[in-house]
Amino acid sequence: MRLHRNLVFTVIDSILAIFNDGEYADKMVARALKKDKRWGSADRKFVAETIYEIVRWRRLYAEIAEVKDPINRDDAWRIFAVWAVLRGYTLPDWKYFENTPERRIKGRFDELSKIRKFKESIPDWIDELGVKELGEEKWTKEIAAQNKQASVILRVNTLKTTRQKLYGILMDLDIETIMPEEYPDALILKERANVFLTDAFKEGLFEVQDASSQLVARLLDVKPGMRVVDTCAGAGGKTLHIASLMENKGQIIAMDIYESKQKQLKIRAKRNGAFNIEYRIIEGTKTIKKLHDKADRVLIDAPCSGLGVLKRNPDSKWKLRPEFIEEIKEVQAQVLQDYSKILKSGGKLVYATCSVLPSENEKQIEKFLNSEAGKDFKFIEDHKILASESGFDGFYMALLEKK
Repeated sequence: MRLHRNLVFTVIDSILAIFNDGEYADKMVARALKKDKRWGSADRKFVAETIYEIVRWRRLYAEIAEVKDPINRDDAWRIFAVWAVLRGYTLPDWKYFENTPERRIKGRFDELSKIRKFKESIPDWIDELGVKELGEEKWTKEIAAQNKQASVILRVNTLKTTRQKLYGILMDLDIETIMPEEYPDALILKERANVFLTDAFKEGLFEVQDASSQLVARLLDVKPGMRVVDTCAGAGGKTLHIASLMENKGQIIAMDIYESKQKQLKIRAKRNGAFNIEYRIIEGTKTIKKLHDKADRVLIDAPCSGLGVLKRNPDSKWKLRPEFIEEIKEVQAQVLQDYSKILKSGGKLVYATCSVLPSENEKQIEKFLNSEAGKDFKFIEDHKILASESGFDGFYMALLEKK
């Protein structure tokens, strides 16, 4: 296997921006792939996957390369050399690879792979938190699963097509998919492909959404004609799923604090043919009070640590801080208190996170149900989804009913 200079330089530039400038890996990958129009699919795949791999295994590679933060350009080349040696590449005769100790790299890899925080490449505090919340055995399995490459999973937009029809359309494009029985709206790609370039995507026949995430809207048990409030809609993956389940009948109020997210949702909704969505920016308590006792269904897709989706966002483990976890738990408790008031008597509420930590999940529900506001609610069911058990993202979702 040969290394090509322009591809490797692009990787080096990208990881420096991610590690030192706080850039997000997905944005840097998207930017990198636009660098040279002459690149073929194999070149683009090398750039994208190498950036993600080096970001994912940052701590392990940096330890082997004996470099510390902040990482300078020479350090980045040493980290890249570790990646290349461990992936079986023959190092070219470039000055950056002079005196690379290949045998020592392999020896250090074997040695460090016996220690979980290095083997799974995570900060000490996240490792300690995982053990504290899930226990040694469960956490060991979970963090290993979070370091596997995420599958590409589509959610069929039933406003425009059926799963069977989309399966056939993609098959004609040589994109093979699997139809999992337990996820009725999902198609799983057998091999990774850039589905965003297809006419099927441009026509709004599907969205990319993890299988675990697809369970949230279904748990909400929406029906055509209802009034549904998605309180933390973001860019609207779950909002659009709700719209399709409601067959465009009724009203969805998509709320968020960021106007930029709502602009993204509007673009996606237009492509999806979802026209029963009303957009509201949360400007303060007045926005919420206007909706008190007005909704048949409420979704609280709460802000969280994201420790269930590290396979999709490997850079987040380097950006997270212990104090953020404590702060976000306070936010979660507050949104449950505030947004639960939007629900009518007899209505249903789903609280969801993409975290695997009980303190962000079932403990928050327990705390809410024991509060004054929570006394009006009845616990129906919850689902604790671990990546190590499902093969998909780690998620939590709880269904409550207002008495």
